[in-house]
Amino acid sequence: MLLFNRVDKKLLKERLAEDAAPRITVSFYKYVEILNPQEYRDHLYAEWESIGCMGRIYIANEGVNAQMSVPSNHWDAFESHIKNDPYLGNVPFKVAVEDDGKSFYKLKIKVRQKIVADGLDDSIFNPWNTGNHLSAKEFNHALDNGAIAVDMRNHYESEVGHFEGAILPDADTFRDELKMVKTMLNGKENEKILIYCTGGIRCEKASAYFKHLGFTDVNQLQGGIIEYAHQVEQEGLSSKYIGKNFVFDERLGERITEDVIAACHQCGETCDDHTNCLNEDCHLLFIQCPECKARYEGCCSDDCVEISNLPLEEQKERRKGRDRSKPRNVFRKGRINEKIYKGQ
Repeated sequence: MLLFNRVDKKLLKERLAEDAAPRITVSFYKYVEILNPQEYRDHLYAEWESIGCMGRIYIANEGVNAQMSVPSNHWDAFESHIKNDPYLGNVPFKVAVEDDGKSFYKLKIKVRQKIVADGLDDSIFNPWNTGNHLSAKEFNHALDNGAIAVDMRNHYESEVGHFEGAILPDADTFRDELKMVKTMLNGKENEKILIYCTGGIRCEKASAYFKHLGFTDVNQLQGGIIEYAHQVEQEGLSSKYIGKNFVFDERLGERITEDVIAACHQCGETCDDHTNCLNEDCHLLFIQCPECKARYEGCCSDDCVEISNLPLEEQKERRKGRDRSKPRNVFRKGRINEKIYKGQ
């Protein structure tokens, strides 16, 4: 059995688009010592591929970080496997707030040095000494009483949705943001700090790091924005998060409230729909309204429209030698003149 997928991406996406079978998008993580990540990776691939799971999973000596799409008719089998897994056990699931069943088109499991690229030296602090985990109700109460909220996500994530009044660092990566937040919170070591992210994994490491730096009252949103949205709905709470929650899958976002707080990066019209430029050599992540999507044929510029309309073989020839080690290519128009953005 092959332990990786060799089918062309375009064909996989076409198959997914035609598949009407319901699927459940779920994410989970767990910091746990894994002695042989490669062996464990192969085991998980064989198990999950056999029941049609798709997704992006990272495994390291320090644990597992997973975002997945599971066929609804195999959910019980998937849940049973997780429950009986020696590493994952009863790991809590974060089920998508908005889900069209098209979040992932293949199963990809990779072994990495860390399950989140944070740039931290874990040997100099205790990564298990995390902050207080707050429920949605507790998080709202802390916000109402003047706590300092910090968004631990990248700028293109917070641009389309964030907690009201939160500090939104203009960071491209989590690694950069940790350094920025350290500087931004200088002198506030004894104040109540609230941090949040998509599903909670970035805050696990960040809260421990900030406690190591001397912050005395560090708190994190339990389960992140995804769990917050579920608790708000279930408990009839007021949502202090406005807009969309950016997600790293084919959906690129799930709506939390009806507020649209961003603008099209091409024309400036109110819009919060992210897209990737259809020119594969560009693949820029940016916000594009329906009118500009039609005008630019899903691309970020006229140049990219021209390239994307070339024969496929010519496009592939142009991409030869491309440096694939560069960081995520994101549009910065909405933030280019701001070093730190303070939410309204």
